[in-house]
Amino acid sequence: MTPAGPLAGRGIVVTRPAAQAGPLAGMIRAAGGLPILFPVLEILDTGDLAPLLEVVDRLDHFDLAIFISPNAVLRAMNQVAARRPWPAGLRAAAIGKGSVRELKRFGITDVIAPARAFDSEGLLALPEMQRVAGWRVVIFRGDGGRELLGDTLAARGASVEYVECYRRARPRADAAPLLRAWARNEVDAVTVTSSEGLRNLFEMVGRLGQSWLKRTPLLAPHPRITAAARELGCGNVIETAPGDEGLMDALLRLFPRS
Repeated sequence: MTPAGPLAGRGIVVTRPAAQAGPLAGMIRAAGGLPILFPVLEILDTGDLAPLLEVVDRLDHFDLAIFISPNAVLRAMNQVAARRPWPAGLRAAAIGKGSVRELKRFGITDVIAPARAFDSEGLLALPEMQRVAGWRVVIFRGDGGRELLGDTLAARGASVEYVECYRRARPRADAAPLLRAWARNEVDAVTVTSSEGLRNLFEMVGRLGQSWLKRTPLLAPHPRITAAARELGCGNVIETAPGDEGLMDALLRLFPRS
């Protein structure tokens, strides 16, 4: 039976971490496409939980808690739920829709978050983030990352602490099935959702996979990722709107129903 839907028979590589790949894969499948799951980031516990637990125990001392990613919400809020209630006067802020959804799962519904630009710049542009002088701010994130958010809030007069609640690693995955699919012309597009993940993907598929990747439509939901892809030699890079919805809309435009 021939698959139906606007993406009928199209093989779409989904590179999100395994725990976050389900929604996009489901949308592709519902449109008749064939999601090819190939996680390029693995989310691991931080090596030392003590700094996170110490911050959780004194959440009452902060005015604002910022969550950089859904993983930051999940790892931090699981510890909060196990140890204490969320302080009534503590505001929450998040970068993207996925983080907002995760916070709602923990009962936090009043979240400061950008409606369009889902990055540090988008959050910093919001009116609520302009007058923060004297605020005590904690930023929950993974290991490393950009310092723009904390540096800008500090320049506006806030006292900022970072706490790392997970770490990222390159998975030890077997790329052979993906390479075989490419060799059979079964890969029609690749979705990538972080610059770090893109670099991991290049390393994981090797020289042969890189030659195919550079010719395959690559969809990315942020200008930094598209710029990194072009620097790596990808010749068909498509910048999409944010989130899984943006990736899906771009896929439907790339492969219109015949």
